[in-house]
Amino acid sequence: MQMKAYSNDGNLVVKLDGEIDHHSASGIREGIDKMIAQSRPKTLVLELSDIDFMDSSGLGLVLGRYRKLSEIGSQMFIKNPSPRTEKILCMAGVDKLVKIIKS
Repeated sequence: MQMKAYSNDGNLVVKLDGEIDHHSASGIREGIDKMIAQSRPKTLVLELSDIDFMDSSGLGLVLGRYRKLSEIGSQMFIKNPSPRTEKILCMAGVDKLVKIIKS
């Protein structure tokens, strides 16, 4: 799992690559939470186009960041999820809480 992040005009963009499972989720969660605490972004964009696999730990990761951002008055978007990842997100109803954007 690789994580790349950059901040732009109050927006935090985090691009994840690989698999989000119970082995990788805690490290990703800690990294994103640290960035949120440091920058308090207006918006977090999770770029998921290169996620090959995501299980319930990945759903927990997404929903936990959504909750954390909501508490500080920030928004979250999921950008370009792979078809398999988007299917999992939609089946779990995440798309009802977090807007999925495609570009």
